Amino acid sequence: MKLKKIHMGSLLKERVEESDLDMARIAKFFKCSEEEIQEHFERRDLYCEDLLKWSKLLEYDFFRIYTQHLILYAPQRNVHYNKVTAKKSSLPQFRKNIYTKEIIEFILEKINKGKMSKNEVIEHYNIPKTTLYKWIYKHEKSLIKKNDPPSI
Repeated sequence: MKLKKIHMGSLLKERVEESDLDMARIAKFFKCSEEEIQEHFERRDLYCEDLLKWSKLLEYDFFRIYTQHLILYAPQRNVHYNKVTAKKSSLPQFRKNIYTKEIIEFILEKINKGKMSKNEVIEHYNIPKTTLYKWIYKHEKSLIKKNDPPSI
């Protein structure tokens, strides 16, 4: 999946096709016409409220796609950097970075195919060196397990 340029409408359409949902049911759920649903599929982005409805209807977290984009292309920097005052935010605080299985596979694929070196990945995506090496170690370990013959 391309996480750099996200076209949410095409992702919605793909998920609808996978789940074999009837357009009439979707239109009824959104309380609009089937033509308006088709317009959703053509849009690059949607209102949050509409995306939340799509996520519920299709039982898929479409917001996670944006979250993964943020992790890869705009990682959170040091929390204390340029901190003037210790203001407490009313917004929920999240853990620094949560790397999903898809993100890890995406990065390891770049390294394995020679598209990026380990140092380039560390610098470009701001991933801690120890974290990257743990991923590589676990990935190699899982490959060895898959290739082992079954014991008798």
